[in-house]
Amino acid sequence: MNTVKTTILLAALTGLLVAVGGAFGGKSGATLMLLVSFAMNFGSYWYSDKIVLKMYKARPVTPEQAPDLYKMVARLTQRAKMPMPKVYIIDSEVPNAFATGRNPENGVVAVTTGIMRALNYDELEGVVAHELAHIKNRDTLISTVVASIAGVISWIGTMAQWAAIFGSNRDDEEGGGIAGLIFTIVVAPLAATLIQLGISRSREFEADQSGGQISGNPLALASALQKIEHYAKHAVMQQATPATSHMFIINPLSGVRGTINSLFSTHPTTAQRVAKLQEQARK
Repeated sequence: MNTVKTTILLAALTGLLVAVGGAFGGKSGATLMLLVSFAMNFGSYWYSDKIVLKMYKARPVTPEQAPDLYKMVARLTQRAKMPMPKVYIIDSEVPNAFATGRNPENGVVAVTTGIMRALNYDELEGVVAHELAHIKNRDTLISTVVASIAGVISWIGTMAQWAAIFGSNRDDEEGGGIAGLIFTIVVAPLAATLIQLGISRSREFEADQSGGQISGNPLALASALQKIEHYAKHAVMQQATPATSHMFIINPLSGVRGTINSLFSTHPTTAQRVAKLQEQARK
């Protein structure tokens, strides 16, 4: 059922991108955006991990460079009965982590230097197990494709804003005029965000549950989530973008003021996630 839901939502996001092209550039714009969406989906499938890792300046580590982290990932991978992912570290004092890769055979787990210092061993193990669950459940490909399409929609909206500010003398009949501009600047980015939420929120609950099973310690993961959220509210990762925020275990933009977190957060509330993990531990 989740696969069907995700397919529908991804189709909706692609359709929204085409609609943005039509609103901003008429039939030619819609055709261009359709071709762009195909190219992006193809590119995301083959190069999603490289794109995101480069964006956050993540560096691969070997067993010699990070022995404790590498052994932890290897042990949890064996427990989850899945291929060993590549291990990356992001130089950031803000604790956080994400997973990427088009399938379990090409999975990547990335953690920040801050999370390795802020969490104890059991908590970090819970976080790694959560990210391995995303890879095992094949969430990583979906999340990176969503990030790519949502990022392009946001970029088009920003370009439309600048065009409106500086004025445009082109004939707007083909592109929909003022209505098309409003759709491109306001409606489309908002709709893209809502589609992101529809895909990412349910998958975070599933990854928490699976992560708790893999690590065997749901309460440690619950404690890690609370700690990471505390740090996220007081510091923002400099490289973080709205288009990729749903990939992290905790929204890295939680500390940005002026957002309506309860409505537009890419993640369920940490309190909800902790409650489910506590219930899992009791069972």
